[in-house]
Amino acid sequence: MEKHQVIFPLLVFFGFISFSLCIAAEFKKSKKKDLRLDGKYCYFLGSAAFGLGIAALTCLFIAQFIGNLLICRKLFSRDKTENSSKVENKSIIAGLFLALSWISFGIAVILIGASTSMSRNQHFGEGWLDGECYIVKDGVYTGSAVLVLVTLSSTLGSAIMRIRKRNQVEQDRKVLQQVLQ
Repeated sequence: MEKHQVIFPLLVFFGFISFSLCIAAEFKKSKKKDLRLDGKYCYFLGSAAFGLGIAALTCLFIAQFIGNLLICRKLFSRDKTENSSKVENKSIIAGLFLALSWISFGIAVILIGASTSMSRNQHFGEGWLDGECYIVKDGVYTGSAVLVLVTLSSTLGSAIMRIRKRNQVEQDRKVLQQVLQ
């Protein structure tokens, strides 16, 4: 864990920034009263949620990249050792955390991306999709923020399990060497 004193706080920093930006975007998104109608055409100006959503997506991508870089570094290290069943169980749990991380990451990216896209300018006759205006529903950014936390915690959980697994193997090897001497 000593080697990761910079990486873990960096991962947590970007994750919580993404979470905070999603919460801020929830409050800054366009409201129904901002919508302007002209016959069958609609229009509304973009909101600050557009920029906040882009920043939240960027921070989420960075956090996921850093976390998976750390996990893959531990997973594909050159030091191959024998695994006990206890270590293999930790490896399975770490893999489940990693899968949960990617699933929640994918859903969060879709939600943040779609709602951010809806938060930009929608001009008369253009709208967001097929000339129709769409407004982000209440709670979409908040739900995305919760998914960001799930992604962050499962990535951290997987990374910690991988590091502990490796530390356990190294500790077992040292004990074995002491016994053999």
